[in-house]
Amino acid sequence: MVSKEDINLIVGGNHHDPFSVLGMHAEKNSIEVRAFLPEAEDAWIINEISKEEYSMQRVHKHGFFNAAFQKKGEFPYSIKIKTLDGKSIKFKDTYFFGQVLTEYDLYLIGEGNHYRNFEKLGAHITVISSTKGVHFAVWAPNARRVSVVGDFNKWDNRRHPMRLLGASGIWEIFIPGIEEGEVYKFDINSKHHKFHTVKSDPYGFYFEKRPKSASIVRDINKYKWKDKEWIKKRPEKNWFESPVSVYEVHLGSWMRVAEEENRFLTYVELADTLIKYVKEMGYTHIELLPVSEHPLDASWGYQVIGYFAPTSRFGTPEEFMFFVDRCHQNNIGVILDWAPAHFPRDGHGLGFFDGTCLYEHEDPKIGEHKEWGTLVFNYGRNEVRNFLISNALFWIEKYHIDGLRVDAVASMLYLDYSREEGEWIPNAFGGRENLEAVYFIKKFNEVTHGYFPGILTIAEESTAWPAVSRPVYLGGLGFDMKWNMGWMHDMLEYMSKDPIHRKYHHNSLTFGLLYAYTENFVLVLSHDEVVHGKSSMLSKMPGDVWQKFANLRLFYGFMYGYPGKKLFFMGSEIGQWDEWKSDHSLDWHLLQNRQHNRMQKYVQDINIIYSSEPALYEVDFDYRGFEWIDFRDTDNSIVSYLRRGKKQDEHIVVVCNFTPQPMFRYRIGVPSKCYYKEILNSDSREYAGSNLGNAGGVNADEIPWNGKPYSIEIIIPPLAVLYFKPQ
Repeated sequence: MVSKEDINLIVGGNHHDPFSVLGMHAEKNSIEVRAFLPEAEDAWIINEISKEEYSMQRVHKHGFFNAAFQKKGEFPYSIKIKTLDGKSIKFKDTYFFGQVLTEYDLYLIGEGNHYRNFEKLGAHITVISSTKGVHFAVWAPNARRVSVVGDFNKWDNRRHPMRLLGASGIWEIFIPGIEEGEVYKFDINSKHHKFHTVKSDPYGFYFEKRPKSASIVRDINKYKWKDKEWIKKRPEKNWFESPVSVYEVHLGSWMRVAEEENRFLTYVELADTLIKYVKEMGYTHIELLPVSEHPLDASWGYQVIGYFAPTSRFGTPEEFMFFVDRCHQNNIGVILDWAPAHFPRDGHGLGFFDGTCLYEHEDPKIGEHKEWGTLVFNYGRNEVRNFLISNALFWIEKYHIDGLRVDAVASMLYLDYSREEGEWIPNAFGGRENLEAVYFIKKFNEVTHGYFPGILTIAEESTAWPAVSRPVYLGGLGFDMKWNMGWMHDMLEYMSKDPIHRKYHHNSLTFGLLYAYTENFVLVLSHDEVVHGKSSMLSKMPGDVWQKFANLRLFYGFMYGYPGKKLFFMGSEIGQWDEWKSDHSLDWHLLQNRQHNRMQKYVQDINIIYSSEPALYEVDFDYRGFEWIDFRDTDNSIVSYLRRGKKQDEHIVVVCNFTPQPMFRYRIGVPSKCYYKEILNSDSREYAGSNLGNAGGVNADEIPWNGKPYSIEIIIPPLAVLYFKPQ
């Protein structure tokens, strides 16, 4: 009953609706079973109920077979073939099985509200009618034909063409007999321009190691988590009033095994070494540069191909789960860098996915980032927003991630980002704001917090866009926190100046307080500040070697006393001389030198002090948590201030001397008449300083000073920061 045209289209791999031809079909007085079996010399149909065998007739020389039965009603069957090389193989027919995705699934995906679409699209090990196999589904609305190809069908795009599900643009197929570990891609013929491409799975859970690029069938639901207590407490956690000290890490270069061809550490090895180190150093969180699968090491993970797959560079999905699990068991939160702003042009990725600009904008004035050579997501498309929001939920649910730091938010918000006049298109109101991206960001924050209370979303946003870290219902973008790029820029510029000139730039120390409470800020010394000729943190500091270390300790102490949560990029804590290089390990050998060793000890101690003193973290985002004591001593480049906790009598006095001139009998006002213990002195011998200080503390005098009822007379060491705690 099938036409020659249909047979030729099947044999040529060009039929748009293979299920209308292949499989079992009820005719008027008979049943027909049709199969395309290019590897078969002979073929038979086996009735799974009666066990009867029926010979199939070859009706095309390239392997199209047909069998007709004088029966009414369909029955379950298998196909047995004798291959061209004489082997006998029996298998279930892919084209016997009906539609798997429901109309409700398709409706929600099309509407952009299927936040668990990672359970529907991609590759999933499934059992249908007691038959185990893999269900594949992919969104490619402008394709003429989509096939699954892999080792299991010798990468022949004629063997497993998929079914198009109506107007949804989603193609699916259930292939029985395939098991976990199979590699696969989607082979796509487009309706447009006779375009043909082979793509990795946008929803793939695991990928081959670069430079290979195929997706791998993986069941990621087998891992047995042991972080129940952490997950249970997370929704109750108030991170705004808790210590947050983040260690930012690039897993590929934190530490390598030089003896084994400079190889990466695995997720399992990192679970032992990195977690132990972070815990000993007193950090509360690890922030990972993107671990989503990416083709190019030099992109540091920010140009993603596999949004739903932890990179195979360091191990399997289960091994990454083990790493996160171990972090939680050690009371360390895990934040992932997430890159929804753009994606690379690699041929096997999302770009021009079905022969059209599906995930990206078609107009390069909107759809390209020339600066990075990447493509911009089309946030106005329901399915694209759904892809990204469900991806965020995926990492939190499946990998127990505690927060997402969203990369390059400014590039999403502005249509003219990094573009000259004439290179961008205004929005509907003539403005430069990307209204579709704004809607997406707000929706992302609403949905993630709605599903997972207690997680953090953090924006890397470098402009003055208002209310980035304010709730959506108050007109904000909905992030919990925002990187304080302005503070970072001002302070690094200030600290790089020779101390003799610092008095002319004193406003760099004070300006940040004018806007410190407009957002919930994270103070960051990130990876971007120690690459591309910017030099390492230590090398930025002026003076001789001793002064460089003293300046850096002073800077870190000022930062930890300043309102806002904290983030350090790896290597900054040991005082690296060289810039960060992503292709080899940090310079751990420097710790053999006392100054580097003591710098590490200093950062460890300051983390411990920070986490143990509520005055330093409880009120970071409200003016009541900070009070200047004296910011007017510009000639001496000295500032002093109070940090307060929720209890008003709980405070820390912070004093900073930004010159190499020690100050003796220096008086500052304090609020209490008591003994002030010196809990931190960055000039201590313990930290390779000159060991000038206040013998452990000072008593307050009944001498009003700086508008305070009492005062203390102290020695301020050169290039040093002091913390005093009332006893």
